[in-house]
Amino acid sequence: MSVPSYIQDLIAHREKGKSLNAPFYSAPDILDLDMEVFFRKHWIFVAVEPQLPEPGDCVTVEIGKTSVLLLRGDDMYIRGFHNICRHRGAKLIDEPEATIGNIVCRYHGWTYNEDGELILAEHMGKDFDKTCHGLKTVHVRSIAGLIFICLAENPPEDIEEMAQIMETYIAPHDITNCKVAYTADLIEEGNWKLTLENNRECYHCEGTHPQLTVPLSEFGFGFSPDEMDERRTADVNKYLSLLESEHKRWEAAGLPSAEVDKLANATSFRCIRLPLMGEGESHTLDTKIASKKLLGNFKDAKLGGLSFWHNPNSWHHFMSDHIVTFAAFPLSPDRTLVRTTWLVHKDAIEGEDYNLDNLKQVWMMTNQQDADLVRLAQLGSEDPAYEQGPYSEYTEPHVEALCDWYIERHKAHMPAGDVEMADA
Repeated sequence: MSVPSYIQDLIAHREKGKSLNAPFYSAPDILDLDMEVFFRKHWIFVAVEPQLPEPGDCVTVEIGKTSVLLLRGDDMYIRGFHNICRHRGAKLIDEPEATIGNIVCRYHGWTYNEDGELILAEHMGKDFDKTCHGLKTVHVRSIAGLIFICLAENPPEDIEEMAQIMETYIAPHDITNCKVAYTADLIEEGNWKLTLENNRECYHCEGTHPQLTVPLSEFGFGFSPDEMDERRTADVNKYLSLLESEHKRWEAAGLPSAEVDKLANATSFRCIRLPLMGEGESHTLDTKIASKKLLGNFKDAKLGGLSFWHNPNSWHHFMSDHIVTFAAFPLSPDRTLVRTTWLVHKDAIEGEDYNLDNLKQVWMMTNQQDADLVRLAQLGSEDPAYEQGPYSEYTEPHVEALCDWYIERHKAHMPAGDVEMADA
């Protein structure tokens, strides 16, 4: 895929430490390139295993114009296929979630088994070879219950490093023995990169997220030490002391908590377990657990919040009592679908062990607040007066890391001739 010369120039001359040039947030041909480079060649988070708890359960995921079918087989293994029939290309499963036996195309009845093999195709003649018309497969990788897919023929191999590290962090929360309590889809009126940029900093949190900053301290995401008054200096010192003591306590209990930063990898990620404020139990307004049924083998509710960020499209929060996952999917240059899923223990009973409104209140409100900010950022990026602005080295280093990774991955996938032209 040849890259237009103006995009080559923007990629080659991006100024570090500043926001991206305006076309990166609004140009249709840059979104097309983003879809090719990031959403077709990198690992994308798409679902959680509790969405497919039993054999025959399937979910569909739309990534640009590509539809992917995930199916749990009788062997409990999750397989991924392109969600189109090999006869005349009709979409196979049109529902977001379903339970099926074999995969049957409703158009002409072509039927595939759980391995994607074509097992029935009537009226095609005795010489028709069904073995040549199985479903096209998609790479699938579950990391402790988080499902990632890659549409590339040869996906980035460094997902093995992310899996090795993150399985030790996530496994104690026991996703596979959870159930989905609620899923919410929100369309943000902004470019997918603005959605990710907004998530990668908490510079805006104190003034925008009154609910989120009850359990989650803004100091966990950076601060400028030379701009603190006496009160805030005391708050920072208290938080840092809590961070140190809680990390020691959690690590001693077998819960990995230290920061891991692999943001420059092809499969880019970061994680850290952070203390929560107040009662220190969960992302709720009273900072207490939202579900009485703790996850895994947990006995202690005060386990803070494990945050896991993955580029290009997800972020996740793991507490002692519930999990919240987020996935972003570009819809157009200025529209992004953000899908949020709340998980609780599979035996937790709504109305008895947890109140659904309480469980999802903080992030429902926070998501809408973020969507409002992303809309404003999109409008500003399209204004003729827009120019690149500086990132704070204290509160926005992870935004810079995201943008730097974005540019470097474009360079890595740019055809050799285009790279030479851009560097000239």
